[in-house]
Amino acid sequence: MIQSRSRPFSNHLQAAALLRRLHSQPSPIALSTKESETEKIAKKMEAAGAQHPHPYVPKDLGLPGYVPVLLPQSTILGVYAVASVLVFSLVWLISGRSPRKSGVDRLLMCWWAFTGLTHMILEGYFVFSPDFYKNPSGFYLAEVWKEYSKGDSRYAGRDSAIVSVEGLTAVIEGPASLLAVYAIATKKSYSYALQLAISLGQLYGTAVYFVTAVLEGDNFAASPLYYYLYYVVMNSFWILIPTIISIRCWKKICEAVQFQAQNQKKSKSS
Repeated sequence: MIQSRSRPFSNHLQAAALLRRLHSQPSPIALSTKESETEKIAKKMEAAGAQHPHPYVPKDLGLPGYVPVLLPQSTILGVYAVASVLVFSLVWLISGRSPRKSGVDRLLMCWWAFTGLTHMILEGYFVFSPDFYKNPSGFYLAEVWKEYSKGDSRYAGRDSAIVSVEGLTAVIEGPASLLAVYAIATKKSYSYALQLAISLGQLYGTAVYFVTAVLEGDNFAASPLYYYLYYVVMNSFWILIPTIISIRCWKKICEAVQFQAQNQKKSKSS
């Protein structure tokens, strides 16, 4: 009799424990309610300007939706270096098929091909992709500008002077540089004038780039390493080489004008 009475009692205890477990577990409705509340909080934070911390200067630079650099620095710089070497090598080999081309002309063709593609592809992507810092896919061109912005945060912040200069460079100087390759290869009469015009445009754009930085405080680099490597060294090529080309083209144009003037004098005297 004792055993028979204890069994119903134990069954009641098990049922009560089961009910307590069911009550302690959140229902699907409660879970969905919590999830919806989380989404609401996330939306409120986004609306309030909450964002992933970025490495750029100034720290309060507003970059809503910023996605950190996904590719390592060595990969970004390595790909750019390899691509540059390939362009130089390819143009050098192709230009060498013509025995009439001097070494200087072949080097100029390499430079104009390299700088033209850089203007059109890299800088063109920056101009027409204002939200590159939000790119979560690891796309190489977006990663380049995320990384370069560590040396000059005006790119990530879409500074109006930077966008204007880069836009003109990508749309005008890029195609003109490739036209210079063709002009040198085919010995067009406008070759030196075209190279001079592009070089002066590059010098002007680089001057605006540096002068505006100084006027705005010159405090856009995350560290001295990025400042000198990205901001100073990389841009110095577009000061040194265009200056040399401008001087050479100026001399060639002056020689051509002087030669023509001498021929006219000879024809008149004869």
